[in-house]
Amino acid sequence: MTEYLILIHGDEDRWDAMSDDERAAIDAAHRAFNEKAVGRVRAAGELQATSSGTAVRTGADGEPRSTDGPFSEAKEVVGGFYLIEGDDRDEVVALAASLAEARQGHGGIEVRPLVGRG
Repeated sequence: MTEYLILIHGDEDRWDAMSDDERAAIDAAHRAFNEKAVGRVRAAGELQATSSGTAVRTGADGEPRSTDGPFSEAKEVVGGFYLIEGDDRDEVVALAASLAEARQGHGGIEVRPLVGRG
């Protein structure tokens, strides 16, 4: 089996403005996803806001430096992830399509296989 990273993208401002009912519907979709993927999810999580992040990049002196925030100009940010095992890409894409974020219109889902180093 191959491991795949499912990245969940969205607009933080829209997420913050969601009602409790909207959040409950998303949570229900994630529970359904986990039921379909039982035994194959290796790790998962929802990320805190980008304002809580730290970026590590090469400084002017060539040494790593940390700064507040990711400094991404993107409107959509990664808000969560699943690391999942799957038999093939099509299977994992079909599973990822069941997540609510695939239908919200302000984000999306990215599925990428991990490089096998076995």
